[in-house]
Amino acid sequence: MEKLSPSSSSVDHKAWTEAQDLLKQKLIAEDDFSWRLGSKSNSKSMEREEEKEEEREEVLKYVGGVDISYSKENPSLACGILVVLELKTLQVVYQDFCVVTPNVPYVPGFLAFREAPVLLELVEKMKNNNSPFYPQLLMVDGNGILHPRGFGLACHLGILADLPTIGIGKNLHHVDGLTLSGVKQLLEAQEDSAEGFITLKGCSGRIWGAAARSTGGSLKPIFISTGHRVSLDTATRIVKMTCKFRVPEPIRQADIRSRDYLRKHQTRTSKD
Repeated sequence: MEKLSPSSSSVDHKAWTEAQDLLKQKLIAEDDFSWRLGSKSNSKSMEREEEKEEEREEVLKYVGGVDISYSKENPSLACGILVVLELKTLQVVYQDFCVVTPNVPYVPGFLAFREAPVLLELVEKMKNNNSPFYPQLLMVDGNGILHPRGFGLACHLGILADLPTIGIGKNLHHVDGLTLSGVKQLLEAQEDSAEGFITLKGCSGRIWGAAARSTGGSLKPIFISTGHRVSLDTATRIVKMTCKFRVPEPIRQADIRSRDYLRKHQTRTSKD
């Protein structure tokens, strides 16, 4: 079992802020990738046409999802996971886990220093093993630029892994005048719209991300923001392509599987 570092006794918020600021200088908040988005048409002729297109140019095919689940029974246990789904079928084609002892405390605004090292290790392990399913894009269970310092876990991990990333938040950071009640009112006003997405513009005029009720029966919105090397427009398009339920499937599968693996791990260790 691995331990995260630095230890809680050596947490230096000033050093974290400086490290975050340095990484933030490398942030790319627009499309910067070699692939293109295909469609998910069920038409046989369209599928054949797409296959021909894929032979000529790179199409987004493998989308990763990363998450960390924490044990409710034993706070000293956590499970990091990387799953990869085939975009066309939304089927899991790869998964890897890592059980860790969280040694870095949760500090608001600095979640990346607790979670990014674990997730980065899973991504680098897959890359070093030359996996044919290595993701072209990562969805992160955490925020991107929709963050008090404009630099959440999805930004941090995207820069370290040098991968396009999208932040998928389940809770809203109250930044630049944005409030959950205000977002819900806007979504309710748009309830009859097929779009289902609203832009999150702060009091300053800055666009921080988007909110969506990704499925008709969903009562809680999700919050989408640029992580690294992906524009908000592309991020929302990919979210639409990967949502079967409230949360995009790469994140949903990562969450389900990490919790399940953590339960099995605890059961095994309790029997030993």
